[in-house]
Amino acid sequence: MTVQIIGRLAGALALTVCLAGCIDVTMDVKVKNGEEAEATMTQTIGAQFYPMIKASKTSDSSDSDSFCKKEDGGSLVENADGSATCTISKEGKFADLAFDSGKEAITFTSPGPGLVRVSFPSSELSQGIDNATSKPDAASASDDAQTKAAEEQMKAAMSAYFAGHFLTIRIEGGEITESNMTVAPDKQSAEDKIPFTDIISGTAKLPGELYAVVRVQ
Repeated sequence: MTVQIIGRLAGALALTVCLAGCIDVTMDVKVKNGEEAEATMTQTIGAQFYPMIKASKTSDSSDSDSFCKKEDGGSLVENADGSATCTISKEGKFADLAFDSGKEAITFTSPGPGLVRVSFPSSELSQGIDNATSKPDAASASDDAQTKAAEEQMKAAMSAYFAGHFLTIRIEGGEITESNMTVAPDKQSAEDKIPFTDIISGTAKLPGELYAVVRVQ
């Protein structure tokens, strides 16, 4: 999960005036051995808003939902409570686990025999949604004050809809020997749970990367 994905999500929300609020995202990486892993991104939209998202799709759309595109490998499940869950799962060699336009968001290295270090770049998540989305070009510089006011209004609205919802990053697959994330009591996983409101406002206090070292079987 990179800031580009967050930015793309934010852009979609802006276009739908935050109708896609109440969303939780989990990025789970499971190391299988010294060369392979499985990465799964799960997005859940609450029952309050998913019906509106579904109803707003165009009649000629090939996707069952705009936030879960089949061409991206998305698998959509409409839950009994009216919510919807999109799952994108990839498995294979470390170099193949890219989730954003072919860019490698997850880094795998070996700090020693039988160890795999998994890391996510996270510094951009601390910069706020303004830096995740495209910036106005020079032609619109004269409208900067008006644009800024509109951005602040949108951020306030988005924060209200995203309150209580999180981006969770989890690393597992064996004993966690080192991490700057929260390690589970059994040391079999490490995770960081980041409030979306902090990502939107730019107040998320994160290191340059989130990482965990996994001892492979």
